[in-house]
Amino acid sequence: MIKLITGKKGTGKTKILIDEINEAVKSSNGSIVCVEKGSTVRYSISRKVRWCDTEYYNIEGYDTFYGFIAGLLASNYDITHIYIDGIFRIGGRDYDAFGALLEKLDKLTGDDANIIFTVSADNSELPESVTQFIK
Repeated sequence: MIKLITGKKGTGKTKILIDEINEAVKSSNGSIVCVEKGSTVRYSISRKVRWCDTEYYNIEGYDTFYGFIAGLLASNYDITHIYIDGIFRIGGRDYDAFGALLEKLDKLTGDDANIIFTVSADNSELPESVTQFIK
């Protein structure tokens, strides 16, 4: 399942994400991963969460990001949640490319893992290929 937390900069998306991550730690029987560019979230989440900085792995663009997520899922079948903070800082503001990424990840994960993104944009700016994943 893909879920998007959307809103303009400064609307509290990252706080919502941090709260969701820490709640998932309490209820999940599997592994939880948090991906971001930099370390904004790192010190606010449980140490039980596997934290990844895209800068460390030189991830830029949506194709590279897809490969990274696919690799995570292939190497650990126990992942129940993947949280991504600030996807546009990782892949850029190409909304159509982001929509294509979401479609590919939705097919890849099915019901096996939850992937939650923060998206710094107003819903009215986003195309249908993206807004269909807003829950």
